[in-house]
Amino acid sequence: MIQVSGLAYGYEASKKITFPDFGVAKGEQCLLLGESGSGKTTLLHLLGGLLRSQQGNITIQQTDITTLSESEMDHFRGKHAGFIFQRNHLIGALTVRKNLLMAPFLAGLQQDESRVEEVLRHLGLLEKRDVRIQELSQGQAQRVAIARAVLNKPAIIFADEPTSALDDTNCERVITLLKEAARENQSTLLVATHDQRLKSKIEQQINLK
Repeated sequence: MIQVSGLAYGYEASKKITFPDFGVAKGEQCLLLGESGSGKTTLLHLLGGLLRSQQGNITIQQTDITTLSESEMDHFRGKHAGFIFQRNHLIGALTVRKNLLMAPFLAGLQQDESRVEEVLRHLGLLEKRDVRIQELSQGQAQRVAIARAVLNKPAIIFADEPTSALDDTNCERVITLLKEAARENQSTLLVATHDQRLKSKIEQQINLK
């Protein structure tokens, strides 16, 4: 599913991050661990084609994404990947429901109200479906962002610090949903985190130095 080899990226010529070679099979769940500045977010962005690698190869679904054009990468990402970012990138003036319905629309898929309700119910947010994002707490908004990422049942779920803003109860709820969503759809789940609470939740781990 995902194979990385010889990968390096530099924001500046003098500051290059070199990543270990690794592979994650279809349906596997994996943590990316490391201190701040170790490159966890950078690696997720490279895997998702949001940053273009300066060195090395990234193969996803038997496609070397480093060879794709920007438009090809946009199409590939929309078809195969769901993202959870540290900043939720939700539209504050729209309701929770409308934010979620944008996910299938932008991917060219049919909008499914019952799927929206199903995911919101899993995350304990069903009663918030008609509330605007700007009226939610930070933790609630983060859970909406997670709902959006899993809504289209993507082949790969990339999650960047998905539990950092959550209390213990919602941390447990969110990681359980992510694991269940990945398992139900045979999705590959890759979670970048320094949240120590997650170490016991996902066995496969890659440590970035």
